[in-house]
Amino acid sequence: MTANFARSFSALMVLPVLGLAVPATADEPVDLTMISRIRDEGLQRSQVMKTLRALTDDIGPRLTGSPQMTRANHWTRDKLAEWGLSNAHLEGFQFGRGWSYSRASVHMIRPRPVPLSALPEAWTPGTDGPVRGLAVRVELSAESDFERYRGKLAGKIVLLDPPFDSKPPTGPIFRRYSGPDLDQLGKVEISNDRRKWIRTYLARAQLREKFDNFLAKEKPLAMVTSSSRDAGLIRAMLPYDVFKVGNTPPAPVLIMAAEHYNKLLRLIEAKKDVELELDIRTRFHDRDRKAYNTVAEIPGTARRAELVMVGAHLDSWHVGTGAVDNAAGCAVAMEAIRILRTLAVRPRRTIRIALWSGEEQGLLGSRAYVARHFASQGPPTDPEVKKLHPWLRPRRSRPIVRRPGYPRLSAYFNLDNGSGRIRGIYAEGNAAIKPIFEAWLAPFHDLDATLVTMRGTSGTDHVPFDDVGLPGFQFVQDRLDYMPRLHHTHIDEYDHVQENDLKQASVIMASFLYHAAMRPQRLPRKPMPAMLQAKKKPKARPAAKKPARRRGR
Repeated sequence: MTANFARSFSALMVLPVLGLAVPATADEPVDLTMISRIRDEGLQRSQVMKTLRALTDDIGPRLTGSPQMTRANHWTRDKLAEWGLSNAHLEGFQFGRGWSYSRASVHMIRPRPVPLSALPEAWTPGTDGPVRGLAVRVELSAESDFERYRGKLAGKIVLLDPPFDSKPPTGPIFRRYSGPDLDQLGKVEISNDRRKWIRTYLARAQLREKFDNFLAKEKPLAMVTSSSRDAGLIRAMLPYDVFKVGNTPPAPVLIMAAEHYNKLLRLIEAKKDVELELDIRTRFHDRDRKAYNTVAEIPGTARRAELVMVGAHLDSWHVGTGAVDNAAGCAVAMEAIRILRTLAVRPRRTIRIALWSGEEQGLLGSRAYVARHFASQGPPTDPEVKKLHPWLRPRRSRPIVRRPGYPRLSAYFNLDNGSGRIRGIYAEGNAAIKPIFEAWLAPFHDLDATLVTMRGTSGTDHVPFDDVGLPGFQFVQDRLDYMPRLHHTHIDEYDHVQENDLKQASVIMASFLYHAAMRPQRLPRKPMPAMLQAKKKPKARPAAKKPARRRGR
């Protein structure tokens, strides 16, 4: 018996087994008997790793629009139906071109033969067989630099980035939150402006897009960028909307391991002829330009029309199998649902799971779903906000147009920060919900889940819900080696997933869904700023009926 198992099992035994609901606080009842059952099923008979293996080893990378993503959509839909969920289906939204690759061979031929570590950037064309060309360094900081290279790049392999500056890590790569870390995370930062970073990213993306238009006329053989991670990692990022029809790059684009890329630059600087051989095989999939979310539910009873939702993004990048980003979150969400189905829970509210597509391209699947079912945002009314790029506009800067389903959603819970165990939850500034979540977390303090922070977080599929005033939440997870090593890299594989962490997260997720679905009242919402509340058109009064004429008088 391992130490983790012993701790979980002993903690399970001390929970009450009599009584249906024991008040954890004066106001919020918590069903400890159900929590005991959830812990028993989720910790002793978990299927979370079996689900994870199917998504990673069997299906593989799940780039939005790719054949593997289609397989993942169908597999998750069928598995949820097999577990007894109702209305398991795929829900589409407009996306763009599908893409996949089957081969990436990159070798330096001169000044000495050596294989190089590189993979194609998503949505770029292939080489149509092995091709060779000289590598040249192109330095771009503004559109005016284009003239320096006009007529000089045809048939060349263009190196786009400056040397990667590798710095030794200042602390451990693999980290869990310490007590002081959680204390700090519990304190709200008054200012958390990411717009400077976004402006830098947008400026580079816009320059890259203009450079692609320039290169379409210059006809280089290929382009190479440096990975943004050291240690030989190949990390995929999206430069701009290359998946949209008409935005396909003019030549193959490769992401090369940083040191291999730096090696090429050093050789070029030393006046060596650097010749590369590339064999890149890619394919576009244009038959269906929609992407799909997988949706299924456990029907509610007394309040069936009301919803509690759970989700994670099913899509991944193509360089690895997307194990921690985000097959882990999908496996946890599915396991939480499986636990509740296995326990034959009959929730008051309907519990719905949604596995999103297009998250990596801008939360596209969840945004489309929220807009269709709950609320959409109209154009901004502030003239200054209108001038900003959509990414730079402040969240909640546009009026909200509500749909009939808007009042029916009680909460949405998301998991998408790697495979680390749940340490708490972000309350997104919702003071009324903080004591409720604290009560729900109290039975899991022995599993290291203790924090309810008033902070908000960004970059996951809870954001489209929160943007329109709906209660959408992301859990706080141990960081592990997610950002420094795994995020979007080619080693995001099954072996980096922490099994016990996923089990812990599954039981907490199941408990949150159960309690949200069983509460007498809907979970409280944050007050909406008056500027965002859509003006409802007054209903036209029905015309007054004329009194019926009586016969015989």
